[in-house]
Order: sequence, then structure tokens, then C-alpha cells
Amino acid sequence: MAAPGENLRINPDRLWDSLMEMAKIGPGIAGGNNRQTLTDADGEGRTLFKQWCEAAGCEMGLDEIGNMFAYRPGTDADALPVYMGSHLDTQPTGGKYDGVLGVLGGLEVIRSMNDLGIKTKHPIVLVNWTNEEGTRFAPAMLASGVFAGKHDLDWTYDRVDAEGKRFGDELERIGWKGDETVGDRKMHAMFELHIEQGPILEAEGKDIGVVTHGQGLRWIECTVTGKDSHTGSTPMHMRKNAGRGLAQITELVHEIAMKHQPGAVGAIGHVDVYPNSRNVIPGKVVFTVDFRSHLPEKLHAMEAELYERAPGLCEALGVRFESKVTGQFEPPAFDEACVGAVRGAAERLGYSHMDIISGAGHDACWINDVAPTAMIMCPCVDGLSHNEAEEISKDWAAAGTDVLLHAVLETAEVVE
Repeated sequence: MAAPGENLRINPDRLWDSLMEMAKIGPGIAGGNNRQTLTDADGEGRTLFKQWCEAAGCEMGLDEIGNMFAYRPGTDADALPVYMGSHLDTQPTGGKYDGVLGVLGGLEVIRSMNDLGIKTKHPIVLVNWTNEEGTRFAPAMLASGVFAGKHDLDWTYDRVDAEGKRFGDELERIGWKGDETVGDRKMHAMFELHIEQGPILEAEGKDIGVVTHGQGLRWIECTVTGKDSHTGSTPMHMRKNAGRGLAQITELVHEIAMKHQPGAVGAIGHVDVYPNSRNVIPGKVVFTVDFRSHLPEKLHAMEAELYERAPGLCEALGVRFESKVTGQFEPPAFDEACVGAVRGAAERLGYSHMDIISGAGHDACWINDVAPTAMIMCPCVDGLSHNEAEEISKDWAAAGTDVLLHAVLETAEVVE
């Protein structure tokens, strides 16, 4: 198939204006966004996205878990669609670009195609995946996981947030539960544009990250149980301090990840301390260990070492250790043809680029199991993400979306 001409570009100003307009919905307190999944703000963002897609001539589909699919017809009704997209939900203190760039960049691709009168053999579908972040309802990439057959739909509906509200109930409450069976759609290919969420591209002075692999992930929820008692009147040698278990396992996780360098990371990011009072020794601590690697053998080895060593550390302190896996996926290797389309587009457009491994989980990691998939990354300032100070430049956004346009058009086959 013929590649699009190198002079074919998106409208950078229109893309940027769309990003800034969406950022007005669910504003944070420090310049970013708090548009958590299935909140009123999420519903408002979805409504605006639907309006924009329909104005661009797309027909909007909606499945039972709230995934939104904007359909642009191709010339061959029997050809499988080429998908692109990401997510509109954010962290509680999230930025304006994480996920949103991939959705609104896809919208700009469709708008640019309309401007230029471009037709493709394959239909093109732009998707907004529900609950990618996994902050309000765990695990992350929840709806794309159901789509790919990784999670059961009823199990997903029964996920609850910190206030005990059910996923299924909240989806209905905001009015975004559809009738379409999740996972019935078939794809020719899928492309996801995303900010890097790390410092490598900026440090290397590269415009584009060609994502060859994603990291596998294990979220291991750990509970250390001791005995809560008065901090002033309990003798030191009689304490069963669950907080000490957390402290030692925090260092253990770091030690394990360092042992498996390069290509492995690990940390504890979420902690609940009980009863969380200034003058009470913690009787219970619940926290999540996050191990990641693009190499399966390292991921499995880190997990195994935690299970082997953490119980003994806690036993020596007089506290008890328990654990369960709350999120997991194996390291994906993205489709070589789709990755080649991304790399070729960057070269054709004259953008500097490098191969990169995604340090974060993305919807594309699940979809890669059911369709040929690839990712495109653009830099973000200081690698900062999941933070209201997250920032990218208009040029970076435009470059990533230009590459998305070319990769999608090459894969969808432009009709002359």
C-alpha cells in the first residue's frame, strides 16, 4: 500500500484548542484535572467528545461498559476498521494530556481527513476506553480488559470505590451504559498515541517514541497486621507495630527491583494506615506493591522474591503478612507491522525518533492480545505525569498526532 505524502499534516492549533477546552471539564486545584471515571465530570467530558465526533460526521457507538466508538465509514463495508484512541478519565490530581491526547489526537486525525477529503478502504474508529486509570475502581485498564476477555463483565460491574459505590451503578447513573456487547467488535489494527510519562524522550531530544514493548505489571496488595495500642504507654519491646512491616517491605521492594536491573522497577505508591491516629501505634497497614518489567522472567522473579522474603521480615517483628494480586498483565510485544508503520511515518515526516518501552500500562497493552497494535509516544516535560503540573508542548502534540495520522492512513489504505 502507498504511504501518505510527507506534506500531509494535522491542524496543530485546532488540536491544542480541543485539549484546552476538554481541560475545562473536571478542573483540578493546581492547573490539571480531576475527571475520575464515572463521575459527573466524566459524563460531561463524554458528552462534549460525542458532540465533537458527531460534528465530524462520525456515528457514535456505546457498549455495555461505557466504551465509546466514533465510526468513520470506509469505502469497503466488509473491511475491518482501523482503531485509534485512548482514555478521557484522569487521576484525582491528573494532568491535561495523559490519555486525553490520544483521544483528541484521534479526533484531529478524523477532522484533518475531512478537511482534505481523504477516503480510506478500511473504516476508522476512534475509541474512548472507560476507566483506564483504575484509581477510583481497580484495576487499571478495566474496560479494555473486559473487551479483550481478561475480566468478566459482571465482576467488573461489582467493583466498588472507596465509598462503596458500584461500578455498574455509577455507569448507569451518569447515563453512559450502552447496549452493545463488550468485545463483539473486530479490529484490523489499533494505534494509541500517548505522552511518554517518563523523561527519556525529552532527555534524548527525540520528537517521537516508537513503542516496541509494554511493561508487564503486578499490583500486589499487602496487608501487615499487628496490634494498635497507645504510642505513649506501650513499652517498645511489647509493640506489634504494623508500620515497621511497611517500612521494611518498602526497602525490600526497592532492593528487589535494583537487583533485577536493568529493565525492572518497583515501588509502593498506595498506603492505608489503621487507625491512622497520631497517638496510636498502627495495628494494620494495607499497601500496594507495583512491580514492572518488559521481561517476563524478571517480573516473575521479583514477585516470587517478595512472597519468599516478606513474611519472614514481618514474623521477626511480631506482625503478620498477607498478600493478593489485584492487577496483572504479562509484558506485551507490539505488532511488528504496526510498529513499522509508526517508525516509517516518523521518518517520512522528518521527526527524530527512537524505539522505547512503555513504562506504564495502557489500553493498547490489552488490545494487543486481540488485534495488531502499536503505540506512539511524545515527550512530556521532566517526564512528569499523574500530576497536575504535567506539561507538553504544542509542537510535541502535533508531531505525535502527525505520526498517528500517517500510520493510520497507511494501515487503513487511502483510496485515490
